[in-house]
Amino acid sequence: MDIHQKNQLNKLLIIWYSNGYRKLPWRTNPSLYKTVISEFMLQQTQVKTVLPYFEKWIKTFPDFHTLAKASDESILKHWEGLGYYSRARNLHKLAKVLSSLPSIPKTPEEWQKLSGVGPYTAAAICSIAFSFPIAVVDGNVIRILSRLFAYDKPLKNNADAVKIFTPLATKFLNTTDPNTHNQAMMELGATTCLKHSPLCTVCPFVTFCKAAGKGIQGSLPRLIRKKTTQLTLNRLWIQKDDCLLLEQIPTNAARLANLYELPSNANTQIPLTNITPTATLKRAISNQSIQENLYQIPLSPSIKTIMHKQPHWQWIPLSQIESIALSGPHRKWINRLLKQGLFTS
Repeated sequence: MDIHQKNQLNKLLIIWYSNGYRKLPWRTNPSLYKTVISEFMLQQTQVKTVLPYFEKWIKTFPDFHTLAKASDESILKHWEGLGYYSRARNLHKLAKVLSSLPSIPKTPEEWQKLSGVGPYTAAAICSIAFSFPIAVVDGNVIRILSRLFAYDKPLKNNADAVKIFTPLATKFLNTTDPNTHNQAMMELGATTCLKHSPLCTVCPFVTFCKAAGKGIQGSLPRLIRKKTTQLTLNRLWIQKDDCLLLEQIPTNAARLANLYELPSNANTQIPLTNITPTATLKRAISNQSIQENLYQIPLSPSIKTIMHKQPHWQWIPLSQIESIALSGPHRKWINRLLKQGLFTS
């Protein structure tokens, strides 16, 4: 890519973006805080999912100082359903640190020292909030560049792809306006240069795209996908009066720390061989495909004995179900089963 081609592509990109970018709330009256919140929420999460969470979050926690003072429980409750809850905890830590600093850091190197901020997030924050001349390289950018230059070699994983395409993305960067350039590239990948069925006829790069010229754009980039692993979990539905038994995930857990879910039978070995599951829930986390079978168990003396050995099991009154932080799938599951009348007092 010579300088003439780069300038042509950059010009086409900016014209395309200025004529049709989505009016997203973090682009309306933009601020550092809005940029940080949106970048954290958008990690591995689609825009349409993030939108209602973002609006509610900004109303409840309008700035870093308010967020820093909030309780862990409130943070998790407002994040409930977005998944990857370590993002919420890291945001909370980040707000506390930024609120205590005499000045806000403005370079990617400084931002990467903060909780939950990797190279991509640091580049996005600094280029958008401070116009720092650094290329943002995410899945959208990798997809655009791999097709634009017909890069058809296998990529071991996302980290490998980032390593390979960062020099090209840096060379392609419009250093006079990195803010608009990076947002335009991410927008192009999100709305036009799609993973499946790319909209090549309305793409500003179509006449320059080598993959489109060869008809291979749909097969690029060639990322080697992780093998999906199957996991089966058995969950328990145990009730007493107007209370439901839930398990609070330990604080040191790798996933879902401090959130509530229906109790797992993994460490209790309550016999379930002659019982038919009341319901089945299927969900995916990373490369795991998880099937959870729910068993309705009567509260017997033997169950009470088992409960005493489970420090994280708690009786939660139905009146408090809406106020606690449940994992998103279990929130939907419990609400649906309660509506169907599974709970009987």
